[in-house]
Amino acid sequence: MAAEGEKKCILEMVQADGSDEGSVTFVMHDEDHTLGNSLRYMIMKDESVEFCGYTITHPSESKINFRIQTRGHFLTGTCCSPPPSPDGTPAVEPLRRGLTELRDVCQHVLNTFEANVKEFKEKQEQPME
Repeated sequence: MAAEGEKKCILEMVQADGSDEGSVTFVMHDEDHTLGNSLRYMIMKDESVEFCGYTITHPSESKINFRIQTRGHFLTGTCCSPPPSPDGTPAVEPLRRGLTELRDVCQHVLNTFEANVKEFKEKQEQPME
């Protein structure tokens, strides 16, 4: 638990031994399926992403483990894997793009909703003919 006045960590980056920056698990605290599924959808549209998924560790915990693996990255030190490609995208990049795109979509939905509510209220104030 974070002490009073201390900022609580909301995102951790976990890398397995022997993996490169193209295979990363991000632990997102105080999040659930709402962010997990929509962010996974946005990230999977990225052509540089080979795998993206998330798990909720336990129903009583409010955190998700969010895994991203990009193309061109392989586990090093395995018998059948070629070395990592120098042009592979680090996993943090699709995460940033996915979060930005998701924010933009949410902002568009909010703007559309507010415009329609305003239009509806204006119609309600007009006298009936």
